[in-house]
Amino acid sequence: MTPDAYCEQKAAQSGSSFYYAFRFLPAPRRRGIIALYAFCREVDDVVDEVADAGVAHLKLAWWRTEIAKVFDGTPQHPIALALKPVVAEFSLPQEHFQSVIDGMVMDLEQNRYLDFVALERYCYNVAGVVGLLSAEIFGYSDPATRDYARDLGIAFQLTNIIRDVGEDARRGRIYLPQDELKSRITPGFTALMAHQVARARVWHTKALAELPRRDRRAQRPGLIMAAIYRRLLDEIERDGYRVLDQRIALTPLAKAWLAWKTSWSY
Repeated sequence: MTPDAYCEQKAAQSGSSFYYAFRFLPAPRRRGIIALYAFCREVDDVVDEVADAGVAHLKLAWWRTEIAKVFDGTPQHPIALALKPVVAEFSLPQEHFQSVIDGMVMDLEQNRYLDFVALERYCYNVAGVVGLLSAEIFGYSDPATRDYARDLGIAFQLTNIIRDVGEDARRGRIYLPQDELKSRITPGFTALMAHQVARARVWHTKALAELPRRDRRAQRPGLIMAAIYRRLLDEIERDGYRVLDQRIALTPLAKAWLAWKTSWSY
């Protein structure tokens, strides 16, 4: 199996909303974004699947070295081999990849976040920088597009946190800011989650407002993902925020329809 085929398989197996957006890209950019996505999945799997924290730390340290080799050396892993031409073609900065690993280390070392300032820092590492890397692969002409990409990544992560509240809690992880858990005046879990959804929507709206008009077509994959994630927030709200005992998700058909509809809007 070639490095590109390995990445393609990992992306397809995930069933993520991102895969639907990638299908609309020309081949070189599609290969690039799938290699990036495969890297993100690989290091995230270290946190989710390696039970021994010490072993997980060692694996992430190995990935730090492997990413350095992508930029200056001879990497070994199929994902790293796929990334090597991508980082050269799209001038991707090594520090963003290292920031993603920083976010994974945060997951190993803490399972609570005191306030939204702390949570935002985490979201930037695991998703904001992914947005920045994605924007480089998609292409843009206005530097302001980087602000859009960073904030949209954070909006996606906030949406993921809401969707996965129950699943994460069963793993001992609480991503909802602790000060909000303690000080919400309106009683009840529903009111707390309504607040989280409202904030995620603010980040979505902020990001979309930051995207310069002339870069909208190039950034179409991000806009497709935004449409899917915003619809997911609508579904969570419509279902009464019952995210503790179930994982609310859109059907593949709904994702494909939103991807097609959004693609033709730009």
